[in-house]
Amino acid sequence: MGLDVPVYDLSVIRGLWEVRAKKHRQKQKKEQERKEKSALTRIEQEWQYRIYCKSLKSSERNLLHHYLERSTLTDIQPHTEADQHQDQVSLEDQKDQNGLIFRLDGERHTDFPRELQWMSYLEEWHVRGTRIRQLPDFLPLFTQLTVLQIPKNCITELPPEIGKLTALRELNVSYNRLSKVPPELGDCENLEKLELAGNHNLSELPFELSGLKRLLHLDIAENRFISIPICALRMFSLQLLDLSSNQLTDLPQDMDRLDQLVTLLVHKNHLTYLPHCLTNIPTLKMVVVSGDELTCVPTRVCSNPDIKFIRLYENPTSEEKRKKKKKKEEEEEKKEKRRRWRQQQEEKKDGREKEFMEAYISSLKDRDAVPYSTTKVSISCQL
Repeated sequence: MGLDVPVYDLSVIRGLWEVRAKKHRQKQKKEQERKEKSALTRIEQEWQYRIYCKSLKSSERNLLHHYLERSTLTDIQPHTEADQHQDQVSLEDQKDQNGLIFRLDGERHTDFPRELQWMSYLEEWHVRGTRIRQLPDFLPLFTQLTVLQIPKNCITELPPEIGKLTALRELNVSYNRLSKVPPELGDCENLEKLELAGNHNLSELPFELSGLKRLLHLDIAENRFISIPICALRMFSLQLLDLSSNQLTDLPQDMDRLDQLVTLLVHKNHLTYLPHCLTNIPTLKMVVVSGDELTCVPTRVCSNPDIKFIRLYENPTSEEKRKKKKKKEEEEEKKEKRRRWRQQQEEKKDGREKEFMEAYISSLKDRDAVPYSTTKVSISCQL
């Protein structure tokens, strides 16, 4: 009796499920966009604004209204009563660009002011030198933001929602406490300048940043990169790449993919050579390297009059020299001690083997017959 068993192509089934999953995600995204644009969201925001205004003093409420009603004003000046309102928002009128700037600095600040959420029309944030640890949850509301300068704070992470700032052109998160960068940052396709220097715990960038095709300036100095991120080699518009003060031991052989590169900073690394492919970058004008460990440099790079080839050498102080000398002496002393110990162990081993052989030979004299052959014995002494 025969039995017909249907056989299905699993790849077809998997393809169907992938299509369904993709459609489901698209549907969810459209629903989220619809909610964000709906009147209910605006009504909710308006009520929250009214509730917040009830908690303010009359002078603070008038000041907030003054800023929010900017469309009826011909000249907006920053608030100067810093002694009375230290946590109040500071704004400046950029008449040449017709945009407003939010500024915040000083260690007294540990969080963003609440009233900032009602100023989603702002185009630039400049926040530095504060003790702020995270960006506010209302950041995605600032869809017109083009510049986000937040260096020298205590920020530990960038939220995934930063990918919604599609108008962003400059992002500076240098000298914070980042250990990773969200892949969603790759959605900021208009980004032209990205600075992530001095985060110390940063050692990689997500591949999704390859989507930053307009990026001109990438600064990832003073971190823990052991190689150039793969995404950086796909930023084809890149003109400046700063990889200084990392842990690089070599550069990739396909760096000439960055055919728009003008400045390459790779000093204070552990490079012993520069790849020959650098000579294939027609726009290259400056290369800065550390010369202490460098042994091989393409002739066309160091002798080209159009390229400023700068080789930096460390110049340690007398104290650093003394420490290095002391460290070297300690290492040599340890090596000498290990050598003497091994020599003593070998002498002890030879002495035991000699005693055994002498005892063995003396025992043969007491025997009636000498054995025709003996088996080779390997003796190991446990010390």
